[in-house]
Amino acid sequence: MGTADTAGSRSGARARRARTVAALLAAAGLFVAGCTHQGKPRVPSDDGRGHLDTSAPSPSTPTPSEPTRQAPSLLAVKIDNVRAARPQTGLDSADIVYAEQVEGGLSRLMAVYATKLPKAVGPVRSARESDLELLRQFHDPTLAFSGAQGKLMPLINRAPLDARTPEKASEAYFRGAGRAIPHNLYLRPKRLMPTTPGPDALTTGFRYGPAPAGGTKDTSETVRFPAARFTFSWSASRGRWLVSLDGTPDVMTDGKRLAPATVVVQYVKVRKSAFHDFLGNNTPYTVTVGSGKAKVLRDGRAWDVNWQRAKATDGTRFTTKDGSPVNFAEGQVWVVFAKAP
Repeated sequence: MGTADTAGSRSGARARRARTVAALLAAAGLFVAGCTHQGKPRVPSDDGRGHLDTSAPSPSTPTPSEPTRQAPSLLAVKIDNVRAARPQTGLDSADIVYAEQVEGGLSRLMAVYATKLPKAVGPVRSARESDLELLRQFHDPTLAFSGAQGKLMPLINRAPLDARTPEKASEAYFRGAGRAIPHNLYLRPKRLMPTTPGPDALTTGFRYGPAPAGGTKDTSETVRFPAARFTFSWSASRGRWLVSLDGTPDVMTDGKRLAPATVVVQYVKVRKSAFHDFLGNNTPYTVTVGSGKAKVLRDGRAWDVNWQRAKATDGTRFTTKDGSPVNFAEGQVWVVFAKAP
């Protein structure tokens, strides 16, 4: 009797231990599955402005049927545009020059380089929040800038771009003689981009070719910011628009006049951002996703057109009133973001 009770107790203990081990293994399996999400953890994704959307699932690994070819990276450089920064260097080599409003109603430029890298570019200045939205149209662009407001830097560092400041790439920057800080910082682009990206990197949505039908004769256009002024005057002999800033002809340090082939005055929303400069002035946010009106200048004529950019990763489409695509002239393009009326 006593022997049977002892054997039964041992058998029961072994059964309880087996159930415990099984439960532990099951729990461990659930823990591992929860952590790995079937081997692919969820990670925050970027919402288009450098902000993190923690609710979005991570992109899946492409299947063999999905295209894997991506456009090459290009170089974007933030350029100082106040009077003390002129004349500038290397701006005439850019494929595209974007002009945006910054604090105090002043202007700043973003020069985009894909088909040609000059020896030097500058003066280089700081980035703004709306630059992140504008740059989403490109694949993994390199952004060269002098720095940014302290609270903005985390957004820049999380954005899908290669942020290259003097602290990260000191060998690519130098201080020019004859100018005071901060208007004397210059970049050697080829120290950031060993090879020229090429035209495939320009995923802007821009089209080039014969001029659209219609248009009106136009030999001079002026765009005004609160504390800055751009004037584009048509030169029939050069077949280009000559740039003047604040009433003064805009020339480079080598004496060349800035003269784009196409100018786009794009009317956009300009709202307040969450950031301020050291004087307490709010930093404007230039909204480049959406739709609106624009004026395209080429060949001494002007066209009133529509623009559309559905999401940040898209380029911008320019169409006539009947929906036909608008072609730009071959050569440098300036896009001036003017506040919509």
